[in-house]
Amino acid sequence: QVQLVESGGGLVQAGGSLRLSCTASIGTFGSVAMGWFRQPPGKEREFVAAISWSGGIKKYADTVKERFAISRDNAKNTMYLQMNSLKPEDTAVYHCGAVTAVWDRAYVSADEYRYWGQGTQVTVSS
Repeated sequence: QVQLVESGGGLVQAGGSLRLSCTASIGTFGSVAMGWFRQPPGKEREFVAAISWSGGIKKYADTVKERFAISRDNAKNTMYLQMNSLKPEDTAVYHCGAVTAVWDRAYVSADEYRYWGQGTQVTVSS
């Protein structure tokens, strides 16, 4: 069974930075597409960023483009989300998702992901 564990969340002031990590317990991490989604208080889960299994294809939500950067280290079974210039509206529980992919592509729809982590809270104060 695949397990995903997020870490790195916390409380930060507006304009600050955080780096989230998602570590997967899976033997074939190199063939798994990954993504970050977030759920703000009282709202539905929304797409943040996604990365293909090779790391060569990345996609971002317009709201985080130019501020967030997704990356992965297949040797460490870990995906990252570097978040800079944080805003209060970035406050949410951040979840990582994973799906075994035949093609090297990034997935932007939550429905396409099979495995999910429990999430890590990110709070940005104004």
